[in-house]
Amino acid sequence: MLNLSVIIVTWQSEKYIKPCLRSAERELNSLNGEIIVVDNHSSDGSVEALRKDFPTVQIVENSQNLGFAKAVNQGLRLAKGKYIFLLNPDTIILPGALLEMINFLESHPTVGILGPQLLNSDGTIQSSCREFPSYQNLIWEILGLARLFPKHKIFGRWKMSYFSHNELREVDQPMGSALMVRKDVVEQIGVMDERFSMFFNEVDWCYRMKEMGWKIYFLPQAKIIHHLGASTCQSKIRMILFLHYNLLRFLAKYERRPLGFLPLTALATLLLFVTIIRICFNLIFDRSHNL
Repeated sequence: MLNLSVIIVTWQSEKYIKPCLRSAERELNSLNGEIIVVDNHSSDGSVEALRKDFPTVQIVENSQNLGFAKAVNQGLRLAKGKYIFLLNPDTIILPGALLEMINFLESHPTVGILGPQLLNSDGTIQSSCREFPSYQNLIWEILGLARLFPKHKIFGRWKMSYFSHNELREVDQPMGSALMVRKDVVEQIGVMDERFSMFFNEVDWCYRMKEMGWKIYFLPQAKIIHHLGASTCQSKIRMILFLHYNLLRFLAKYERRPLGFLPLTALATLLLFVTIIRICFNLIFDRSHNL
């Protein structure tokens, strides 16, 4: 069996995919591994460039954009590694990161999935861990309390804005831009829920893992550069709407006791209003947000 399968889902990623793959190939030189790229019908020459410059990479070329979850699942079904590393194309793996993560999983058999420390393009630490969302946490977001008091352990709980991301700790959900998971865990809990085509697919995955008793950890010793939003900003408004829609879908799937004083329909209306405000803000100031 291979040690590691690296799975990268691409869409219009020609600008970033080559440095990403070079960093992955460099790291795999000391590991027994494979790289699988699943392309969601890019039209920017990504696939042609990959076939030319990375002949050992296994490429799955979709005839249409199937969404992130379905594309990941295609890669998962092909993966032969003991460990599987999901990686965004807008990333660069820093030296030793993959070996650091594999060694951690080898020495911690109860950990099912592991997230590295993500760095912004300028080298600063990127907030990449969250607790599972809840109706209560959503209320703090809608009322603006999470933004007013980001370091508060109640109001800032969902996005963990109080956490420095500089220490090893157990978490609910690391960002799906870079996740290492045991193949045995995938075989136990199943692939991603394809109803979450974009956003919250990794949240749902982590939730199911925790339900089965697996631990989830954040490992700051493993570092990866992540050019945040390089893919999603290409269709910003659509992505914001997708995010909020799938947030409500996640809550409906797992939160069986919504807040009694606020019916789900009213909550959805409030969330829609906040979404519209955020879209207008993005259009006016032409800036992307860390969602």
